[in-house]
Amino acid sequence: MASTDPSSSDRGPTDSDTTGSLTIVLPAYNEAGRIEPALDELFGYLRRRGRLAREGVLGAAQLPDRVAVLVVDDGSTDGTADIVRRRPEVADPKAGAGLRVISVPHGGKGSAVRAGMLHAQSDLVVFADADMATPPDMLVPLVAALEEADIALGSRIQPDGSDMRKSQPRYRRLLGKAFHVLASLWVVGPIQDTQCGFKGFRRAAAHDLFARQRITSIVFDVELIYLARRRGYSMKVVPITWADRRGSRMRARPALAARVAWDLLRIPLIHRRTGRVTKPAEG
Repeated sequence: MASTDPSSSDRGPTDSDTTGSLTIVLPAYNEAGRIEPALDELFGYLRRRGRLAREGVLGAAQLPDRVAVLVVDDGSTDGTADIVRRRPEVADPKAGAGLRVISVPHGGKGSAVRAGMLHAQSDLVVFADADMATPPDMLVPLVAALEEADIALGSRIQPDGSDMRKSQPRYRRLLGKAFHVLASLWVVGPIQDTQCGFKGFRRAAAHDLFARQRITSIVFDVELIYLARRRGYSMKVVPITWADRRGSRMRARPALAARVAWDLLRIPLIHRRTGRVTKPAEG
């Protein structure tokens, strides 16, 4: 696992060892057509508590003993929350993996992720895309990285330089490259894949950063990384496997481009007075 900079292997403000609970936050907006098979895949993995899962991938036995899945319904109008509430895991958690759902007014992915991360009280908190674009077995290396760092950043760019985003439509790859140039120059520095929707945090770091989050558009990941650097948290980049799941509602329109550019511009301005953590946080 590569670190974000030469100093990131140093222990950061939350030096305490990780312990035995994990919450997986899944933001969901009008996911009635995809949330059921995604949860089937996730809980199927979590229930098989072996060291290896199917096809030889890392098994859920290497995760904390207590795992909770928290679906944050972002004001869906298609019954997404009701589908989740009817799942058997809500009433009868098995193998230490339970399911909860909270509903919030529609505010965008960044707003839904923030609500879930602040709601979680586990030792470790991960947010992931609700369509399981990142397979559940990638939880193991992400959680392992949190033994050494406060924050683990999933990356679709592999150690050999190959990029799993090549399966995306061409226009999205071009937009992504333009976005990365702007973000790296102005906000986040050398981190190559800011927009991977798979990131893990120790609880204290999560609650500190998400309480300060102000951006709710697709740029919220960039704000979190910027804040983490300002606050002095240690970060590790974790290469992951990933598949493009079609059905995204994001459309490249002038209004979206203007919003992204404006949010990128104002991140350093919003947080210009934010300083480093002054004493170690617990958790």
